[in-house]
Order: sequence, then structure tokens, then C-alpha cells
Amino acid sequence: MKHWLLALVAVVLVLGLVGCYATPVRPPIGWVYSDFRAPLSADNQGVEYDTTLHGEAEVQTFLGYVSIGDSSLKTAMENGGIQNLSFADYEYFNILGLYQRFIIHAYGN
Repeated sequence: MKHWLLALVAVVLVLGLVGCYATPVRPPIGWVYSDFRAPLSADNQGVEYDTTLHGEAEVQTFLGYVSIGDSSLKTAMENGGIQNLSFADYEYFNILGLYQRFIIHAYGN
């Protein structure tokens, strides 16, 4: 009985983490090399916005063990002096998992 309870707890924890990993739009990631840009939301595609200001926030990962930076949308808005967010997207770069870069781009006025 103890083993079943332990297995149930493990399954619940794994399923809980899967929800945290999901994003609205997520292109496929290559194991060897990835370099792409995608929107954070699919519901604003093709719509013109006032994007006079642009801000970025970045996180870098080394060897898959150490991550440094702040890629929050709030930081990207602060870095660009944005008061009213119009659109946001992200950029992802990866080489063999040895070096990864994730950048949030915020646009607005």
C-alpha cells in the first residue's frame, strides 16, 4: 500500500509541473540547435498595435545547470519605458543545451 501511495504522489507532482511548462504558443525545440522567435499569445496575430517603445528582458543558461537573469514581462516593460503593453513575444536560442538564451520582447507606449 505504501508503494502505491508513493507512486500516486509522484504522478500528481509530475502532472502539476507539466502545467507550469506550457505556453500559449510553443514552436518545436531542436535538441542540437534552436533559434526562433514566437508570440506569447496567439490571439493578437495580424493586429496592428502602437509599438513606439520596445523593451527586452533576458535569461541565459550555461551547461543546463546555471541560469542567470530576469525574463519577466514586467522587467521588459521597465527596460523599454513602456506604460501600456500592446504586444509581447519571445526569442529562444539553444546549442546542445550547453548554452541557452531566452529573451522576452515587450512592445507598447
